[in-house]
Amino acid sequence: MKSMIIVALALVALAAAHPVEEIPTILRSETNQDPSGSYEFGFETSNGIKVNEQGQLKEVVDEENKPHSVVVVRGTYSYVNNEGNNEVIEYFADENGYRAEGPSVPKVPARR
Repeated sequence: MKSMIIVALALVALAAAHPVEEIPTILRSETNQDPSGSYEFGFETSNGIKVNEQGQLKEVVDEENKPHSVVVVRGTYSYVNNEGNNEVIEYFADENGYRAEGPSVPKVPARR
């Protein structure tokens, strides 16, 4: 019986000590899509996340010299990291792939 009381008290203490995180809310949300294929969107949340992105179609030719469209994307996102610092990441994507830059993005060593 004593062990049941001790376990119950331990569970109550554990539940009381656990911090309750607030569910983030959306503070801003914007979307714009053009019939030509270009677009913009962005949002911001109450926990410090911010996202902004733009995309547009670009005509390119492939290895066989055939034209086709690709979406060129440019954007940024930011968030508050575990240390409480604001992290900002910029990114770009096109027919050559995805590239990101920011303090927390690992750098690719230069080829020799």
